[in-house]
Amino acid sequence: MTLHRRAALLAAPSLVLGAKAFRAQGFPTRPIRMFVPHTPCGVSDITARLIAEPMAVALGQPVPVENRAGADGVIGTDVIAKATDGHTLGLVSVGHPVNAAFYRLPYDTVRDFTFLSLTTRTPLVMCAARTFAASTPAEFVALAGRNPPGHLTFAGTAGVVRLAPLLFAQRTNTQLTYVPYRGSTQAHPDLMAGRVDVMFDTVPAALAHIQSGSLKALATTGATRAPQLPDVPTMGEFLPGFEASTWGMVIGPANMPEPVVTRLHREIVAALNRPDVLERHKTLGAEVATLTPEQSRDFTISEMEKWGAAARAAGIQPQNAG
Repeated sequence: MTLHRRAALLAAPSLVLGAKAFRAQGFPTRPIRMFVPHTPCGVSDITARLIAEPMAVALGQPVPVENRAGADGVIGTDVIAKATDGHTLGLVSVGHPVNAAFYRLPYDTVRDFTFLSLTTRTPLVMCAARTFAASTPAEFVALAGRNPPGHLTFAGTAGVVRLAPLLFAQRTNTQLTYVPYRGSTQAHPDLMAGRVDVMFDTVPAALAHIQSGSLKALATTGATRAPQLPDVPTMGEFLPGFEASTWGMVIGPANMPEPVVTRLHREIVAALNRPDVLERHKTLGAEVATLTPEQSRDFTISEMEKWGAAARAAGIQPQNAG
C-alpha cells in the first residue's frame, strides 16, 4: 500500500464527519415539515402551530404543520419514522410510548426516532358526578371495598386516559370495569348522569363541568396541584409516586446529525418560552415543560415501561394498528 493511499484511507472517516458537519451548518436548506399524528385543535396540534412560526423565523425556512391522524397516532408517527429527507419533524403525545402497549407497531418506539424536546405536560383529573358517593380517592377505594369486585365503572377513551384508572386500581388493589367511549365529549353526559362512576380525563377537557358543578374532582394526577384546581389534592398525596399526564414532544427520524439536533432543540425551547406561547398554553391548561434530547429519550422509555406494565397487568394484548 502506498503512503498516499494509506493517508487517504486514514483521512476518510474525518472527511465523512466533515461532510456531515457541513450539512448540519447549512441546515435547513428547505422547508421543515412538522407532522402532528392527531386531529386539529388538540394541545399537540396547537403547540406545533404556536412554535412553527418562531422556529421558521429563527431557521430561515418555513415550518408547515400537517395533521396526519389515524390509528391513535400510529399512521402519522410512521411517516416521521420513515422520513429520509432530513427535514421532517413531528410533535407526538404520550400516545407515542403508550401505543406500544396497545398495538403491533410498524416502527420501534425508541430506536427509530431522534428525540428533540418535551414541550408540554397536562395533568389528568379523577372526576365523577356531583352526587357520586365518594369525594376523595380514599373514599372511592372504601366504596369499592363495600361493593362486589368490578361493580364500579370507569369511562375510558384511549391511551393514558384508559390506562391511568387501571394503574390506580392496581395500586389500590381494587377492580374496576372499563366502559369504552370514542372521546371525552361522548363520555361526559353518562358521567354526569351517574351511568358510569368515574373518569380520568385531562384537566382542560373536564374543567368547565367541574367549575359548573356538574362534575366533582376527586384528585389530579400531576406532580403538583393543578393551577386551575388548587384546592384539589394530587393523587400522589394519596398514592405516593402516582403521576399520569398527557404531554407533547418534538421528535424526528433516527440518526439526525448532532449539530442539527442541538440547533433544533435550542430553537424549540426558545419558541416555547416566548411570553405569548407560554400564555396560550396556560389558557389551554397545559404547562410548558422542556427536556434535553437525552432526557426526552429517557423519559419516553420510562413512560413506555410504566404504561406497558399497567397494560400487561390488566391483560391488554397488542393488536394490529388500523
